[in-house]
Amino acid sequence: MNAICYVFSGTGNTRRVCERLMEEWRALGHEGTLNMMRADVEAEDPTPYDVVIVAYPVHAFNAPKPVYTFLKKLPVAEGKPCYLVRTSGEPLKLNNAAGVVPARILKKRGYDVRGEYPFVMPYDIIFRHSDKVAARMWRAAEGRLPSAAREMAEGGGRRFKIGALRRMASFMLRIEHPAMPVLGRTFRIKKSQCIGCGKCAKVCPRGNIRMENGFPKFGGSCVGCMGCAFSCPKDAVRTSLLNAWRVNGAYTFEGESAQDSEIGRYCRRSYLRYFHEMEGAAQPSCTQESAVEEGSLPSGNA
Repeated sequence: MNAICYVFSGTGNTRRVCERLMEEWRALGHEGTLNMMRADVEAEDPTPYDVVIVAYPVHAFNAPKPVYTFLKKLPVAEGKPCYLVRTSGEPLKLNNAAGVVPARILKKRGYDVRGEYPFVMPYDIIFRHSDKVAARMWRAAEGRLPSAAREMAEGGGRRFKIGALRRMASFMLRIEHPAMPVLGRTFRIKKSQCIGCGKCAKVCPRGNIRMENGFPKFGGSCVGCMGCAFSCPKDAVRTSLLNAWRVNGAYTFEGESAQDSEIGRYCRRSYLRYFHEMEGAAQPSCTQESAVEEGSLPSGNA
């Protein structure tokens, strides 16, 4: 069985999850291909594949706009099994609404969306998680991914039921889609720190940054993935109105995991519920369904 996994990722969290998912898929004896949704990467035709997986980070309780654009261009495929994988910075039920529009688009294109798989990965905007918390997030994902791959291979899966209030909140926060291209133009570089390495331009999935006279120049197609600020080796990127939420520098996932007592107050019960369910169940299924909502800040993860 062949699967193609289309991935939108700015800072690498979603890509990391999907790379491991494809490893688990191949371990089951199947073939799997990862295709990044980037402006500089040509999309593969899903027609030859048996299963389609679409993966993205949650931005303000929605999928990033380029994901919508990408899905609308997929060829019609009547009844082809499809799965949604998403990453978010916190295990809130409202994040489930981020699957509504992608599933609707895919359904119109003839795809059979059979399941959704949410994973919590550390923030790349709002605030920085500790590396110990990041390590626990990753180990929770690692524990879930083998059974997720197996469910997909067996044609199983589960969809979320999204109530009217969550749909409305998600719809209202979709203001980010037209707002970020405007706000992104006001991103700046602190020239005293910038070394002109061009890493921000290379990491941008939209091709929104070009090097001009040795410094980055920001264009008008930003989607707020924060890859530029997160990946800058000198923390030189300033993200305009979002600068107070700027997070810089890669997380260390392989170190010691945080204990329950080390989980902070922010959405504490939600995180603990998520960790315990992911770590305690042999084959957990869509664990965010029972997460307790204790916060309302927009999810930031790529």
